[in-house]
Amino acid sequence: MSMDRYSRQMILPEIGPEGQAALRAAKALVIGAGGLGSPALQYLVGAGVGQITLIDADVVSESNLHRQTLFRADEIGQSKAHAAQETLARLNADTNITPIVAQFDPANARHLINGTTVVLDCADSFAASYIASDVCATLGVPLISASALGFSGYVGGFCGGAPSLRAVFPELPETSATCATSGVCGPVVGTIGALQAQMAMSVILDLRPSPLGQLVTFDARGFRFGGFRFDSAAEPQHDLRFVAIDDLSTEDFIVDLRSADEAPRVVHPIARRSSVETFDQMPHDDQRAVFACRSGLRAWRAARKLRERWGGEIALIALGDETIEKDAP
Repeated sequence: MSMDRYSRQMILPEIGPEGQAALRAAKALVIGAGGLGSPALQYLVGAGVGQITLIDADVVSESNLHRQTLFRADEIGQSKAHAAQETLARLNADTNITPIVAQFDPANARHLINGTTVVLDCADSFAASYIASDVCATLGVPLISASALGFSGYVGGFCGGAPSLRAVFPELPETSATCATSGVCGPVVGTIGALQAQMAMSVILDLRPSPLGQLVTFDARGFRFGGFRFDSAAEPQHDLRFVAIDDLSTEDFIVDLRSADEAPRVVHPIARRSSVETFDQMPHDDQRAVFACRSGLRAWRAARKLRERWGGEIALIALGDETIEKDAP
């Protein structure tokens, strides 16, 4: 490792040789190599973060190139995780990057997060965000989570001694708007992703004030930054957690909220089909109710509907894009 590479950041009294050594020793998990992950990864690698595990199940697509600046047109169709690893290795060989082509979910979350210095949630999925927050809160690992849509976005530092994502966002959104369905301006995502990298570096360098417990907002229409600290935010009473498909049991009361057109096969052989609107069945008192859909939003709604009249255990499954479902939340 050549110190000349990092001389312009090591000259900062907040970094210096000790800070550079801390960056070199750090282990970061980055969830998603899309619009947020692209700038975040480039800045972390450029700064000399020693080890980065990158998980992303998607491939490079043309419609995303306006904001996913880590990729090139000749990489369309390639795994984003592997394409990102190859590009970032050319940017800085000092960083060891481990690409994982998989969906981040409850089955692998704990294994991936355990032992990391900081987690960056760059996924365009609120299910992934809540899963990451729940595990980070349990393990005491700092989480830098962000979201961008249209001309605005936010980034915040959660867990690791600060309140979790659920303390600030106790309820899932009313709609499942994403970059794919509602659009997003590329520089907005770049701005938020760069802030994620800065927050992650501040965590690694233990800078004060800490980014943990801080939310920053950005509105590109009015060119305004805002935000607030939430150090004293109370953790909500909640019992709706995401679980993995492998956690399902024949003893569970399982409801697949996807239509047959979306998913010809239900999530489990004993699962029954329904919609949030038509769901009116009751589990037995000794059963666990499990609701499954693509993003987790319909599962959340159905679970809240059941909770109003039943006090048993309820779990959620977000199946992601493994089915043919396209536009439903």
